[in-house]
Amino acid sequence: MSFLGFLGPLGLPEILVILAVILLLFGGRKIPELARGLGEGIKNFRSSVKDDPTDQKNDDDGNSSGGSGK
Repeated sequence: MSFLGFLGPLGLPEILVILAVILLLFGGRKIPELARGLGEGIKNFRSSVKDDPTDQKNDDDGNSSGGSGK
């Protein structure tokens, strides 16, 4: 069962109603700004996930930047 399983199947009328409510709440000028911010957030998340395994590999090799190796 999906997380939003209680909503049931969403058809075209339901999606149109949801889009109309979003348009009424945020207005036509604010929606592109929200979409741009969402896209940048997803892009940052993907780049941080992609960079994470390389950072972990460097730490496993003993190449940590905050160590006390003298």
